[in-house]
Amino acid sequence: MDATHYGRPRKRARAAAGLALAVGATLLTGCASEEGPPTLTWYINPDDGGQATIAEICTDQADGAYTIQTSLLPSDAGAQREQLARRLAAGDDTMDIMSLDPPFVPELAEPGYLAPVPEDVAERTTQNVVEGALTGAKWKDEVVAVPFWANTQILWYRKSVAEAAGLDMTQPVTWQQIIDAAASQDKFLGVQGARAESMTVWVNALVESAGGAIVENPDAPAEEIRLGLDSEAGTQAAEIVSVIGKEGLGGPGLPTQTENTSMIQFQGDQGSFMVNYPFVWPATNAAVEAGTLPADLIEDIGWTLYPQVNAGEETAPPLGGINLGVGSESKHQDLSYDAIECIVSPDNQSLYFTSNGNPPANIDAYDAPGVSETFPMAETIRESLELSKPRPQTPYYNEVSTGIQQTWTPPSDVNPETTPATSSEFILAVLKGEKLL
Repeated sequence: MDATHYGRPRKRARAAAGLALAVGATLLTGCASEEGPPTLTWYINPDDGGQATIAEICTDQADGAYTIQTSLLPSDAGAQREQLARRLAAGDDTMDIMSLDPPFVPELAEPGYLAPVPEDVAERTTQNVVEGALTGAKWKDEVVAVPFWANTQILWYRKSVAEAAGLDMTQPVTWQQIIDAAASQDKFLGVQGARAESMTVWVNALVESAGGAIVENPDAPAEEIRLGLDSEAGTQAAEIVSVIGKEGLGGPGLPTQTENTSMIQFQGDQGSFMVNYPFVWPATNAAVEAGTLPADLIEDIGWTLYPQVNAGEETAPPLGGINLGVGSESKHQDLSYDAIECIVSPDNQSLYFTSNGNPPANIDAYDAPGVSETFPMAETIRESLELSKPRPQTPYYNEVSTGIQQTWTPPSDVNPETTPATSSEFILAVLKGEKLL
């Protein structure tokens, strides 16, 4: 992959030329038929059908003002970014509503690919939104997308292992404590060590929890970007990754371990502690109900906030989720924002949480009937979202993230004395056009 950056206006021609490769031969028109209301196209990330259900609900509630059809984006985050960026750069007018990963927001907002969020819409849709989700929907202090759902990682643990290790899980715990506890019990510690977006998520959470930031001036142009990796916070992050990798605590599959594979490891006899998303709970319950996991496993699973890097210092859990944006070339911008207000209503957010496992961005949705019964850790998730920090909010996120993935993997090769500096030098060279990803 080269260092092409689709968020720069001068790349429009190149992005347009590659549009067909990214989106396939068929483009949805998003046009209104002569006999019916306007059709809004909502580009959605893969889920368990929840967004399609909400599209039907909001179509019914629109009373004929519009209909919403969904178009599925690729499952890979990088492929989602590429498809959206290419369509927007080509002036595609079907981009009525888009489900956007928070790191995509600055890259699409900076060149003007996102339609402005009307002030009244921004005011209504950001009331009672958790702090992390609101931060991820802004660029240069302006709301440029609407928070829909907000994901975060919490610390899952096996109660039996924590008890045997003498760890009091009613108190905040540090990475060093769970490393020591897992090692003392000869168990594996669940993290995501694959060369993928999950590595950037992990490194960012560690650096932020240590009081640092991967990008210190995210609004700056490429040639002026300052990175905070080669710092005390970066060194502490590297120490944690390195220890887990070099001592084999992540398990034999750590170099390719994703969220799903780390969950499977955690569910087994070698499970101890794991940082992961809320999907772990419904997935584990479903496996128990299907008889593929022992019935007593559920009672042995506990949860708490993401580990601290330094004892007594607030943790900064990962922030994920989805924001909703409207393409600047959409023919139906007003209707699209009407539809978005329906989509992100607290009722629809709580429905999406209980049916698909994706946590609400709106605090009110956590009080809806059925939420605490379906997710008994809902309060921990909400608290985690209030503490969460987004990944670097920069138009050059692709370069930063891919650079981290290439220099911080495999975890066993990470060296606290050299990796932070090497990583910084590589990313800065890519941003200056001196190296390719």
